[in-house]
Amino acid sequence: MGQIMKEKKLDGKKTAAEILAKIKKEVATFSFRKPKLSCILVGNDPASHTYVRMKKRRCEEVGILSEIIELDETISEKELLALVEKQNKDPHVDGILVQQPLPSHISPQKIIAAVDPSKDVDGFHPVNAGKILTEDSTGFVPCTPLGIFVLLHENNIDLAGKHIVIMGRSAIVGKPLAALLLQKGIDATVSVVHSKTKNVSDITEKADILVVAIGKPHSVSSDMIKKGAIVIDVGITRTDTGLFGDVAPGEIDEKAAQYTPVPGGVGPMTVAMLLFNTLKSFKMRIA
Repeated sequence: MGQIMKEKKLDGKKTAAEILAKIKKEVATFSFRKPKLSCILVGNDPASHTYVRMKKRRCEEVGILSEIIELDETISEKELLALVEKQNKDPHVDGILVQQPLPSHISPQKIIAAVDPSKDVDGFHPVNAGKILTEDSTGFVPCTPLGIFVLLHENNIDLAGKHIVIMGRSAIVGKPLAALLLQKGIDATVSVVHSKTKNVSDITEKADILVVAIGKPHSVSSDMIKKGAIVIDVGITRTDTGLFGDVAPGEIDEKAAQYTPVPGGVGPMTVAMLLFNTLKSFKMRIA
């Protein structure tokens, strides 16, 4: 029984490691200079510091140069914009990441819009959002949606004609993921439900693939899932007793054909895609 349950899990950690190995091999072929990621970290948010250190560690593992620019939370918006522009103009920087959240006196939209779209490896710039909609492959897809797609693809899950229901409409996950899955060549049928959707379960229980990205732990139960569905749990919430996803533990073991564990599912894929996007930016820059 234990072996069966293990095979049901979509191991994001394993898939991410395989992708990082390929990135490392390709980065090693560049002798004149290496790709570089610049991470801008404002303030003292513990989670942000943890995430940025992890990203730097992954960069080091594959040979991508990385720099963490730590700034006091009192920095002005004008000063931060000037720093972003400096990174935009640096020919040795291929990717710029401004870690969220930012202090309340700084507009995230202004900072995101200030990043050079060709270095926006987070994929949040309006230009890159537009490129997803117009199926322009020169743009950058946000790392979590891209990670979800690659995880499914690498595990030989065909999406064409499948009904994929996305719970959550954020600009970071829900909206860009819907746009990506609708592209020609992927050809999924996509529904998006959110906090104002009526009779959510009537929609989710028809999903061939259910993607849950609402940030509320244990909010999806087995009665919301079709038997044999694939469940992608994007949510991760830290509590005193551990890390939990949006899907209630144990609720999907019997009904889902496959599912992502939390942790070890979507999270490692998100980081791998950040490095993938940084390498992509580097290659477009040197072309």
